[in-house]
Amino acid sequence: MAKNSTIKTASVLAFERKLANSDALLFSGNWQGDSWQAVKVQEKAVRGTISNRLKNAITSDPAKLDAEIQKANLQRVDVAALPAEADTLKIEFSLRVLGNLATPSVCNNREYQAELEGVINGYIAEHGFAELALRYASNLANGRFLWRNRVGAEHVRVIVKGTKNWEFNAHDYSLRDFKNSDKQLKELAAEIEHGLKGDGFVLLNVEAYVRLGQGQEVFPSQELVLDSNSTKSKVLYQVDGVAALHSQKVGNALRTIDTWHPQVETLGAIAVEPYGSVTSRGVACRQPKEKVDFYTLLDNWVIKGDKPPVEQQHFVMAVLIRGGVFGEKE
Repeated sequence: MAKNSTIKTASVLAFERKLANSDALLFSGNWQGDSWQAVKVQEKAVRGTISNRLKNAITSDPAKLDAEIQKANLQRVDVAALPAEADTLKIEFSLRVLGNLATPSVCNNREYQAELEGVINGYIAEHGFAELALRYASNLANGRFLWRNRVGAEHVRVIVKGTKNWEFNAHDYSLRDFKNSDKQLKELAAEIEHGLKGDGFVLLNVEAYVRLGQGQEVFPSQELVLDSNSTKSKVLYQVDGVAALHSQKVGNALRTIDTWHPQVETLGAIAVEPYGSVTSRGVACRQPKEKVDFYTLLDNWVIKGDKPPVEQQHFVMAVLIRGGVFGEKE
């Protein structure tokens, strides 16, 4: 039902993220062992081949093409790998779950803030955080945060330590949907929901064990090289000499729960983003013209009183949990 209201969207509006995870550190060892050593980032200088797309003037002339490919493609890059005697990668990070979602960290419009708090508290009273918490728990259980390190692994075991310990075989949980909801997953989801509701302090310590094979390459986060004078074409992230995944990369995996967007049949679950952006595909799945983007849904809900379908309500709350700056420009 539409509101007769003159409330305008706040020009300054921000929410802090409610899933606060650390960087994920990489260690090496053996599947049956209990001794773990830090994975080190090493430098490698290689002589590659010319394989990029060349100009037509070169490719159409065999002599020019032969001359071009004779040139050495010299590169200095960072690499990370398990030692020759180790067959398992261990990745660990911590995750704090914060509550008090109804109160933005910054808002310069008291009338709008009151309406927004009413909307959020109404959602919590009606649905709680059960659906969202189950999806966040699933992304811990399925090891999505491992990214490329998960691909082709023989075994993946995930252990989550909170008020009790939960152990999961990551291959038992799908990356495309969230239909699996066994007893352990429901218990972990209940703990996450407990934190999102603000009913208590929730800190989870997550450990993943990935059996890849002796000496196999592993994949920490890659740094963005902003220095044009850098001598390396690939720089890997490390924390105090230990190879690591960025906290942003881990967080992106944990919030990959959006199966409510229009292109779900093609893309499956995507990370929660206001416009449903998938940068690796160069597409925004939630177009404003289709009225399924975060800002349209939020404004219609708060200002006009037009409550979206339940699945889109979940999406709006997931974006607020993600955090960010959502004010309307003057």
